[in-house]
Amino acid sequence: MPPSKTITKLEHVSAFFSQIALGFSGLFLILMITHITIDVVLRFFFNIALHGTLEVVSFYYMVCIVFLPLAFVELKQEHISVDVLVNHFPPNIRLALYLTSCLLGVIYFSMLGYQSLLDAIKATQSQETAMANFTFYLWPSRWALPVGFFAMDLAILANAMKAIRLRSAL
Repeated sequence: MPPSKTITKLEHVSAFFSQIALGFSGLFLILMITHITIDVVLRFFFNIALHGTLEVVSFYYMVCIVFLPLAFVELKQEHISVDVLVNHFPPNIRLALYLTSCLLGVIYFSMLGYQSLLDAIKATQSQETAMANFTFYLWPSRWALPVGFFAMDLAILANAMKAIRLRSAL
């Protein structure tokens, strides 16, 4: 029986969530560019500092830009991989190794997701703030990590299911 070319429900859901997360990541990138540009222009031309630029860029924009698109990159198979040796193995061994790495990836990102979820809940309950010249809330940015990690889990599972369906390592 030839491998199925249909997209599974898991692949569809994973693609949907990864696209949404990527969209938010792109939005935060545009906001960061705009925020920094305004800050530089105000400093250069008017000698006016935009307070909180460093904090907002460091604790909000950067975190979202890095962690939200993880699943999209995984689905596109663009994460760094070293497969010099594995490419010389028979296809069934490559598939077994790929599925093993998927299992390890799901375990790893599930643990990261679980711990970051606990941290986000704790930060939200305590209304975590950073030391600054003003009240700067950190807790909202803590939620980008569990969202990114659990989306990554979905993407890894979707890729594993695709590899099983195609009977080939991706």
